[in-house]
Amino acid sequence: MSEYVLRLIGISKFFGGVKALQNVHLEVKRGEIHALLGENGAGKSTLMKILSGVYQPDAGEIEIEGNEAHFSSPQEARKAGIGIIFQEFSLVPYLTVAQNIFLGRELKTKIGTLDNKKMCSLAADHLQDLGVQIDPKTVVNQLSIAQQQFIEITKAVTDDLKILILDEPTATLTPNEVKQLFLLMRRLQKRGVSMVFISHHIDDVFEIADRVTCLRDGQYIGTKEVRDVSTDQLIQMMVGRTVSQKFPPKSTYETILQRPLCLEASLSRGKDYQEQKITLHKGEILGLSGLVGSGRTELIRALIGAEKTNDKQVLVDGKEVKINSPYDALHFGIGYVPEDRKTQGVILPFSILDNTVLNTLTKTAKFHGIWVNQKKNKENCEKQRRELSIKTPSVQQKVRNLSGGNQQKVVIAKWLTTDCHILIFDEPTRGIDVGAKAEIYELLRELVKKNVSIILISSELPEIIGLSDRVLVMRSDKIVAELIGDAINSEEIMRYATGGKTNG
Repeated sequence: MSEYVLRLIGISKFFGGVKALQNVHLEVKRGEIHALLGENGAGKSTLMKILSGVYQPDAGEIEIEGNEAHFSSPQEARKAGIGIIFQEFSLVPYLTVAQNIFLGRELKTKIGTLDNKKMCSLAADHLQDLGVQIDPKTVVNQLSIAQQQFIEITKAVTDDLKILILDEPTATLTPNEVKQLFLLMRRLQKRGVSMVFISHHIDDVFEIADRVTCLRDGQYIGTKEVRDVSTDQLIQMMVGRTVSQKFPPKSTYETILQRPLCLEASLSRGKDYQEQKITLHKGEILGLSGLVGSGRTELIRALIGAEKTNDKQVLVDGKEVKINSPYDALHFGIGYVPEDRKTQGVILPFSILDNTVLNTLTKTAKFHGIWVNQKKNKENCEKQRRELSIKTPSVQQKVRNLSGGNQQKVVIAKWLTTDCHILIFDEPTRGIDVGAKAEIYELLRELVKKNVSIILISSELPEIIGLSDRVLVMRSDKIVAELIGDAINSEEIMRYATGGKTNG
């Protein structure tokens, strides 16, 4: 019997002459958790889509338990014992947990109707077997993201599963939910299931993985035992260069507080009508921290007019303004880089050029919008492509064909082409690699040097601590603390975020 449950040997894949993978190798041992790392665009997802039957390789071989395999569809891959959990779940939100687990292979009664009772009973057994405490009768849209992920895994495990692929499973989870996921993965490992774990969080790799393989620019770089490598070595393998783990230097908070205010906002929302106040200085990075569900994004969306408020007063550069919509916010120089770039940040079927100039079309159009200055638009887009290092053969490339990191850069480019002097970044580095993260950190500091003011919402404490000149901590839809200077540390932030202190 082969030592490896899976071997991908010399895999190559091209899309219209563009190299996505070239001579890539991956070997996964029985019962191991094998991390797959690489920058956005390195070829990780393409390789996994080949393994799961979504794509067919142009060259190379696939071996499952020592036998050569060919998958012309995802259904064939599933029959061979391969399950994949994509970042975008395949659950039907208005069906129950049990109905989703048996979707496409529903159990029937003798008279041909759905046997919901039996499916609920079997689903409960599967969930209990994996240690998942969820009622199988619950409708999926009532579950958290973590719970939905557990249902996806349970659904995959009901087949004769040999290999489970997890694509960025921790990207949107809280620390406690990550622990629950890792417990579930360990249970599967004890049952002999092998896992391929794709993640941009290197700390997660050291926590859960046995070995790690790195890809770069569609090519195989190497495989290491996790216990034998350091964070710096993995980053070097991923990006081909040394990437500083340090954040760009900050201004002293005394200097920040001496600068004039560019934004003052008082607003109340929700049932209690409690007023929340936000101030922002010129050239400042104001961090907005708190646990998932604390109301950070909702507060900012209310500020820019994307959500309703009970009462709101906003001053921009000392002048009171009325902001009833994001369009009003843009008019007064406030831009918002949203958390969900795929549904709110870009139009995926549009080109890089079309997305980049969306916010400035009225400025570059002439004759009442009849004629658009395409030359000017392309010049603006090319400038952003160079300055943000967007990896693409052409600005005519459709955004959906870009990696996550490059998609995020297009979202940012869209706002940098405007005259906005206040930019709000909501989870700007979620789902992107360490190299792209470092570039965005440098960009934020370069922007404040140009007197752009920034509000940064992030669930990553090192990001908040390393970048913010001042931090507001939220809990239960309220700002409960303002931290400055040495008080900006993980202990203080978490103490307020979890209710260990009040600011009264």
